[in-house]
Amino acid sequence: LSAIIVPAEESDQLLIRPLGAGQEVGRSCIILEFKGRKIMLDCGIHPGLEGMDALPYIDLIDPAEIDLLLITISKLHLFHLDHCGALPWFLQKTSFKGRTFMTHATKAIYRWLLSDYVKVSNISADDMLYTETDLEESMDKIETINFHEVKEVAGIKFWCYHAGHVLGAAMFMIEIAGVKLLYTGDFSRQEDRHLMAAEIPSVKPDILIIESTYGTHIHEKREEREARFCNTVHDIVNREGRCLIPVFALGRAQELLLILDEYWQNHPELHDIPIYYASSLAKKCMAVYQTYVNAMNDKIRKAININNPFVFKHISNLKSMDHFDDIGPSVVMASPGMMQSGLSRELFESWCTDKRNGVIIAGYCVEGTLAKHIMSEPEEITTMSGQKLQLKMSVDYISFSAHTDYQQTSEFIRALKPPHVILVHGEQNEMARLKAALIREYEDNDQVHIEVHNPRNTEAVTLNFRGEKLAKVMGSLADKKCIQGQRVSGILVKKNFNYHILNPSDLSTYTELAMSTVKQTQAIPFTGPYSLLVCHLRNLTGDVEELDGTEKNTLKIFKNITLIHEVGMVLLEWIANPLNDMYADAVTTVVLEVQSNPKAQSAILDMDVFQSRLEVMLQWVDMFGEECVDFSDSKNISVTVDRKTVHICSETRSVCYEDECTEDDSLREMVELAVQRLYDALNPVI
Repeated sequence: LSAIIVPAEESDQLLIRPLGAGQEVGRSCIILEFKGRKIMLDCGIHPGLEGMDALPYIDLIDPAEIDLLLITISKLHLFHLDHCGALPWFLQKTSFKGRTFMTHATKAIYRWLLSDYVKVSNISADDMLYTETDLEESMDKIETINFHEVKEVAGIKFWCYHAGHVLGAAMFMIEIAGVKLLYTGDFSRQEDRHLMAAEIPSVKPDILIIESTYGTHIHEKREEREARFCNTVHDIVNREGRCLIPVFALGRAQELLLILDEYWQNHPELHDIPIYYASSLAKKCMAVYQTYVNAMNDKIRKAININNPFVFKHISNLKSMDHFDDIGPSVVMASPGMMQSGLSRELFESWCTDKRNGVIIAGYCVEGTLAKHIMSEPEEITTMSGQKLQLKMSVDYISFSAHTDYQQTSEFIRALKPPHVILVHGEQNEMARLKAALIREYEDNDQVHIEVHNPRNTEAVTLNFRGEKLAKVMGSLADKKCIQGQRVSGILVKKNFNYHILNPSDLSTYTELAMSTVKQTQAIPFTGPYSLLVCHLRNLTGDVEELDGTEKNTLKIFKNITLIHEVGMVLLEWIANPLNDMYADAVTTVVLEVQSNPKAQSAILDMDVFQSRLEVMLQWVDMFGEECVDFSDSKNISVTVDRKTVHICSETRSVCYEDECTEDDSLREMVELAVQRLYDALNPVI
């Protein structure tokens, strides 16, 4: 048997596939597919590759099918933008036509970081993924979202929470057909000097996609870390040395600047020793930080009322070595953080042979980089020109990385208790250790069942979510009191993944749909007697009503078909729908039959003869007697028996009670039967 193909929108299967950051750090790019919708989470570049090789595995998808692209952060990490570095290429060089969102601060940072990346990338023009023009044009395609603001695109609801980590970083909560997924991106649960800790959402997700950068490692306490950092810097300058702190232009640099500025303020003996922030992006990044203070923690927001904490008293910007007067002790915070090139590399090569100097590695280090190499304290290093130099300066590692450690990660999962946890953005071994630790934590817990997944790149995690379809009654239908057993009828409207039952008249109020009615009018030639037509219509249905107060003879048939008798024709009018159309066809058939059948025309009964015979039958043929019958109106004969009166219309042969409330129907039935038998006897069979 061939498999039954279920439309994507009706499928209960949810698919999560990393195109990057699957058992690796860098080029974050996660694809989410559910109910016919496709979402891309981040679009970064691999730190150790160049050109097209650095991209996520985009060739496995059709960009034109992506409905929504969400970027969590703009951050220069390992010389590349590991969450948004491929975004200009994806927006400008592919068939992607969906919508792209990031926070306001992230968009501002994105512009400057990628512009700098394009300028300083040491690769050929042919290998460049995009140009400055591509970057400029991509800005127009990026929309912004406020924290906690709910947006909806193609039936996908999403909103974001503060993620800590760097300015503007966001965690996205996504809801499709009632299933909720939280993607953390890079996040930190520890508040620092300028950023708040990542929020714990009040909404519990069904799926949590979470970073695993530090696996099961536990970070040093913040107070101890800051004290060790400041003491190390103080020791270096006290021995007349230069202190180099390699950092990336954005993120931890601002945290370290706040720490150093405060420490210098509290130690007057250090005021003559300069601190430099050396980065080509220094001024632009600080302008962004000075603008978006409201996206930071309470301490910074309160301080801004007095003065801007990012306008430093003891720190100067240093754009290049040409502006640096290298005389005496100093502290220089220079980018990039891994010292592969740039100002930090130049300063390191100039200072590494002097034992008075020192370098402090303050962030995450990757294998194969100079920063990682010197942590093993080799006797010599190789310069960019190939020269061998003695490494005599002190080397210290004090991690200020703003990724969660095991304690923060496990507490975050414990607070949310998601049924499914997907680990991304972590080196393979660290991720495996974290997965094992989480499984151990919950394996004996009967109250909480959590499945932990750590997919490789391109490997899909497939989950099934079968939900009930609920339809909400709205509008005038909802105003009516429900009675047990009573049927509620309306139009079922499906918009994205929501179902509503509405009265047709409410469509324009609750939807973008408008209700239209089609009124049908049909003219049929008719020259026969009107009374004969009425007679045949009554034979068709008892539901024939003669309307009073109209200029022309008018009937209401089946309650919905109006028949108007005019000279030489009859007009039929009705509101078009399948039932009324069927009724109209039946009435039309009767009209055409009466009009076209010569026998019907010749068999018209003389009404005077019929009325006289009716008088004889009612008065003299032992039915009611003369005293019970009133013939004062020949067209409306009355019969009264036991104080019950019925009226006979001689033209239409209809019989009805004078008192409509009469419950006993026997008199009416008797008279009606007699009238019909008389008519059948006098009128020949057609």
